[in-house]
Amino acid sequence: MKELPIGIQSFEDLRSNDYLYIDKTEDIYRLVTSSKVVFLSRPRRFGKSLLVSTLEELYTSNQSLFEGLYIYDKWDWTQHYPIIRIDWTSIEHGSREEMERSMSTFLKRQAKLEKIKLVSEYASDCFAELIELLHRKKGNKVVVLIDEYDSPILDTMGKPDAEAVREFLQNFYKRLKATDNHLKFVFMTGITKVAKVSIFSALNSLKDITLNDKYASICGYTQEELERNFSEYIDETAVHVKMTREDLLAKIRKWYDGYTWDGKTSVYNPFSTLPFFDNKEFSDYWFATGTPTFLINRLKKHGLAKTVLEPVIADSSAFDSYDPDALDDVPLLFQAGYLTVKNKEMIDGEPEYTLGVPNQEVRVSLMEHLLSAYTNYPLSKMSALGRQMLKQILAFDAKGFTNNMRIMLADVPYTLKPSKAKNEAKAEAQNLANEALYHIIFQLWMTMLGFNIQSERMTNRGRIDAVLQQDGVAIVAELKYHATTELETLLNQAIAQIREKHYYEPFLDRKVILLGIAFSGKEVGCRIEQIV
Repeated sequence: MKELPIGIQSFEDLRSNDYLYIDKTEDIYRLVTSSKVVFLSRPRRFGKSLLVSTLEELYTSNQSLFEGLYIYDKWDWTQHYPIIRIDWTSIEHGSREEMERSMSTFLKRQAKLEKIKLVSEYASDCFAELIELLHRKKGNKVVVLIDEYDSPILDTMGKPDAEAVREFLQNFYKRLKATDNHLKFVFMTGITKVAKVSIFSALNSLKDITLNDKYASICGYTQEELERNFSEYIDETAVHVKMTREDLLAKIRKWYDGYTWDGKTSVYNPFSTLPFFDNKEFSDYWFATGTPTFLINRLKKHGLAKTVLEPVIADSSAFDSYDPDALDDVPLLFQAGYLTVKNKEMIDGEPEYTLGVPNQEVRVSLMEHLLSAYTNYPLSKMSALGRQMLKQILAFDAKGFTNNMRIMLADVPYTLKPSKAKNEAKAEAQNLANEALYHIIFQLWMTMLGFNIQSERMTNRGRIDAVLQQDGVAIVAELKYHATTELETLLNQAIAQIREKHYYEPFLDRKVILLGIAFSGKEVGCRIEQIV
């Protein structure tokens, strides 16, 4: 078996040392023969840098690296193009002054390697000067490859120098338009499509391929690519985890597949897939590399947990740009990789997108972080507690489940405490608010366990609080909250409502468990029954 290219972002390193490579050169050939200035947004650690490295080796005509690949007999290897490759993660960008100094040094170093002397003082002028002089010296037009173009903006967001950093980038990227006659191809990648940076307005010919179905799989692995290229690893892992190949593939797909940018072509996250086959165990490999503390706190603060619990409908304007000064949660979650396109429909000639969490890895990890944020229960203990509580539901252990609910909710913030308002209307409003918050906590917890949750499912008899389905089991749940009503009364009401309205009937083809959970002030209790 070929070695897995874990952590390798250099195409030359990958091919020279015969690592496993998924051939993306058909997509690349289509791209470079039909476009001149291109932008691609993908989440972090999704193969963008490897794509940039591949383009660099292609335009420098390193022919031997492409032997056996789709593009090999289609490319003119006699042409060698000068390259300017910029990786903003390697350029100091804590302030405008740092960026100016670091980028100027970088460009002058590149010029020196080509025996070119730059006379300009400022980085943006050096950039334009280097492009023009490289073209004149080499004869062929210049290829500019910019990786993580938005890194300075994201890293300085909310800091005093943020506006100055964006102004620097505006001036810098404008030079691409000014030197258009000297450019062969420009490719830029990043996580976000950031507003107020002139690249998207100044470059009239820029082609954003982020949502273009022709390039939906240019990063990531399709199901066919996974099964063909990782076949030996799949068989080896199936033996290791004592599963059939088919069952293993189904579980891998559930955990790591699911990213789409056109609503049709689904791909695996490479940064999760490769470590999985190396370690042969399911884990949150991608999510663990960048815990989104800022995002979790924002979702909690603004009560936006349902954004990741239920499908989100958006039109194309949600993807047009990301404004650091006016954070919009849907573009932020989408571009960061926590939401993806689940479906795309044309409505009156305009696209409408349904967004959702891509897969089990992101869902479970995101729910754990959110649940910890809502309850203040330690994140490190959340997963183990959740698994124990699931076993208790399936074993009809109401006492054990209730005890663990009390443990998890022991440090719930003051906002969930019973209302002491003397005004009846205010007290009822507080009751409803508390019930909604407990409902969110419940949904987060159940979703974390891997259930497919249908919140407030409508039936011909009423609305179910939650239906949870997993491996031949359906749990029909009803939640009740009241500041003063006794716990036992609320539990009776919860179970009675499920039975009287026959909420369980659509699921009688499997094992059905009725789960009533009640909150009386800060007291919690549950009742677990089975339909027989």
